[in-house]
Order: sequence, then structure tokens, then C-alpha cells
Amino acid sequence: MATSAFHVRSQSLPSPLRTILAAGLTAGALDILGAIIVYVYIMNVTTVMRLLQGIARGAFGRSAFNGGMAMALAGLGFHFIIAFSFTVFYFMVFPFIPFLGKQKIISGLLYGIFIWCIMNLIVLPLLHVAPVPTKWDSIVRSAGILMACVGIPVSLIISRHYRSNAIKMPRKELQPPPGNQRGF
Repeated sequence: MATSAFHVRSQSLPSPLRTILAAGLTAGALDILGAIIVYVYIMNVTTVMRLLQGIARGAFGRSAFNGGMAMALAGLGFHFIIAFSFTVFYFMVFPFIPFLGKQKIISGLLYGIFIWCIMNLIVLPLLHVAPVPTKWDSIVRSAGILMACVGIPVSLIISRHYRSNAIKMPRKELQPPPGNQRGF
């Protein structure tokens, strides 16, 4: 029953908003899931709680690690705000960069690298959360998560939106003005 209620409500949303919600939720969920799988379960270097508190640290400083579940939930909220911000940006620039629609997978991979650069070279150092990464294994691992879990899904979902809306819109063929058929 709840699924059908969500379906009805989501259908009533404007198409761009529905696309941004779908892409942002997908990217945010896949990204946090990728981070949890890699850092908590494969590498065993942190816990889910500390990972989420680490995200909250950007806003609350080191005290985020003493804030328990509330800070973990705040971190999850900030994580999704960031995911939606990058989704909205991609949605807005998509119509102006033809390459994004022609090379969806490559665009997604490059967008993941772009996100990594913005977050790791600008945002996190400015917030004093982390220094600029220098270890290649760490760079490749974190950029790979962003490329696969954020860049590609955002690219594919937003490309589908623009492609389906282009099909729905009638195209006017260029016709010469009446009486000027031969160009004189």
C-alpha cells in the first residue's frame, strides 16, 4: 500500500523534480553503501556509526564523534544534501554540454572524478576535516566509489530524463518562409 501511495505522489511531481529526486536518492544510497562495504566490511577500518559521524564532522567538528546516533543521522543527512547538490548541478549543466548526452558512461566516470576533486581538494581541506589525499591507493579507492556509485547513476538517470523529454517535445522542421522557396 505504501509503495502505491509513493508511486501516485511521485507521478504528481514535475518531471525535473522527479528525476532529481530519483538520481539524488540513488546516488546518495549507492555512495554510502559503497563506502560502508569498502571501509567497514572489506577494509575493517571503521564502523558505520563512525563513518556517518565523520561526515557530520564537517559541520560539527570533532564533537561529532561524541554525539552518538544523532550525529550519525546528521551525517547521513549531510551526505544526502551533498549528493543532491551534485545531482542538481549535473541536471542544470546537462543541456549545455552535448558530450554528456553522447557519452553517458564516460561522462559519469568523469563526473565522479570531478566530485572527488571538489570534495577532496577544496571542501574537506577548507572545512579542516581532512588534508588533501596523497596516497594513490586511497585516491583510487575513493574516486572509484564516486565514479561507480554517483557519477554513472546520475549520468544515466539524467540522460534518460532529457532523452525522453526530447522525444515528447514536437520538433519544428526548418522551412523557408512562404514565397521565398528558392532563396530569392
